[in-house]
Amino acid sequence: MAGFSSFREFYPFYLGEHRNRVCRRLHFAGTACVLAILAAAVVTGRPAWLWLAPVAGYGFAWVGHFVFEKNRPATFRHPLYSLAGDWVMFFDVLRGRVRL
Repeated sequence: MAGFSSFREFYPFYLGEHRNRVCRRLHFAGTACVLAILAAAVVTGRPAWLWLAPVAGYGFAWVGHFVFEKNRPATFRHPLYSLAGDWVMFFDVLRGRVRL
């Protein structure tokens, strides 16, 4: 993996690491679960729910990479850009820019 000087440079690489449709779907599901967990924590007033957010987010994503995409998640080398990429891809799916 090369170094990236900006997220704009990184995002095409990130999308290239998510060519497998099942992997993208798992990422989308994981991010949706994170949103549901955050909402549950706020609505119930129980911050203990928050420990589930990274488990759901990374759990779904890593299954997608290791089982379906057969590559190593970019999170290991580019954690912040990767986290941003998850959210940008999630919203790009909602906008119809990335297909599930």
